[in-house]
Amino acid sequence: MPVLGTEPLILAASVLLAALYNSRFWSAALNGHLTTDAGTWLYAVALFVLLVAIHAFLLAFLITRRFAKPVLTVVFIVTALAVYYMQQYTVFFDTSMLRNVLYTDVKEAGELLSWDMLVFVVLYSALPSVLIWRVQIRRRPWRRAILMRGAFIAGTLVVAAASVAMVFQDFSALMRNHKEVRYLITPANYMVGLVRVVTADTASIQKKKIPIGMDAQLDERAPQKNKPTLLVLVVGETVRAANWGLNGYLRQTTPRLARQDVVNFPKMTSCGTNTEVSLPCMFSPFGRKDYDEKAIRQHESLLHVLQRAGFHVSWRDNQSGCKGVCEGLELQRIGDSKHATLCDGERCVDEILLENLDDEVQHANGNVVIVLHQLGNHGPAYYRRYPPSFRKFTPTCDTNDLGKCTREQIVNSYDNALLYTDYFLSQAIEKLKRQASHHAAMMYVSDHGESLGEKGIYLHGLPYAIAPKEQKEVPMVMWMSEGFVSSHWINKECMKQKAQQPFNHDYLFHSVLGILGIKTKLYDPSYDMTISCRL
Repeated sequence: MPVLGTEPLILAASVLLAALYNSRFWSAALNGHLTTDAGTWLYAVALFVLLVAIHAFLLAFLITRRFAKPVLTVVFIVTALAVYYMQQYTVFFDTSMLRNVLYTDVKEAGELLSWDMLVFVVLYSALPSVLIWRVQIRRRPWRRAILMRGAFIAGTLVVAAASVAMVFQDFSALMRNHKEVRYLITPANYMVGLVRVVTADTASIQKKKIPIGMDAQLDERAPQKNKPTLLVLVVGETVRAANWGLNGYLRQTTPRLARQDVVNFPKMTSCGTNTEVSLPCMFSPFGRKDYDEKAIRQHESLLHVLQRAGFHVSWRDNQSGCKGVCEGLELQRIGDSKHATLCDGERCVDEILLENLDDEVQHANGNVVIVLHQLGNHGPAYYRRYPPSFRKFTPTCDTNDLGKCTREQIVNSYDNALLYTDYFLSQAIEKLKRQASHHAAMMYVSDHGESLGEKGIYLHGLPYAIAPKEQKEVPMVMWMSEGFVSSHWINKECMKQKAQQPFNHDYLFHSVLGILGIKTKLYDPSYDMTISCRL
């Protein structure tokens, strides 16, 4: 049995990590460099040394002699998992993706598991783990151990700096032109990301949300007439504009909405490429234009402003929560229902969000805003997002493992789920049409889009700067009852023309305030999609 000190073991593990778990990084970093060029080999060697130094530096803070073997085993297993998803779906582990992973519920996580993933993880983590457990770690007096560890950490920094200096021109060009490449360095990507996310979220948990819109009130000109207002905000999940029937998609995936008198927004862009980013952002006054993740998470949302203006506000959820948007407000986890026909014991289809909706409206006094947070088209299990009766486009991909399906099967399953969202939204509209107690309206917008194999990319969550349009372009639809139109002085034909212009999630905050007649200094009329169409 070989005998090693803790630092040589860390170094050996770092060499394995740099060599075996970074194929995506090497592919991106060496792209455009000729293998016949001697400079390419120098560049590659310097990068390899840099990767080893980075991981040795990070592991030096995690590993002690007593816990070296179990910690390194966990690192190899988690790194193998990360590599699998990076290769399978073109995932970048930046902080937003790490937050998405951390706050994914058990149901979502379960849908990402597959036998291929298990085999991959075993193959990639078993051998390094076995080698680690065969090593005997040398004991040292604690004073000597501290001195050795300090020298080791200092050495990793010196080596890292020297390796960068050797190829500074090429390295600086890579980091300047392709910043996203750093999120491919594994496991440094998720190690650093975890520290940042946990630090930021722990700090935010310890603080109450900063109030916004303290001056919010209904404009005295806001017409109430004989009925209060009901606005249903439907937050879609993972629906991309490219496959939305109302936008001219080659398939009619929205046949029922096409028969409703809706206002369709074909040029809507999301604030983020995953729920953890988009949801807080789209309900925030900061938005993408002044994007500040810390400020967005620290402050209250649009929903708090609405409640402050006298609206009854509730969030009905069939997904993984409101991501802080509804903190302190009424949250109903409808997705945990045991409904006999709409739930299968694990998941509920989105119709569950409409259960007892009428009763909630009746029991609320005055003006009401209800948010319906869909499960929508959340992947990779698209086939589980719709009842069997909506299996129109075939053949379908009836597995969580997209690698086992053709692109045609994946798209068919995705489009079937869109057909069901179309049905769900139409059912919501029909319910609102029957409302006798309120002037009703519905706004639907998806949180982000989805990649379905374009350029080998699947799912969502790529860094915004490099994300394809399929992950950022989303559908939006608005329906208004005649009572709502007349009582809020809206020119619907004007709205249909206005909706053809490009908009993004930043407009949601101010448009809702404007159309509901809420006065506050937060309101920015230049971001109100409805202002020029209100009489």
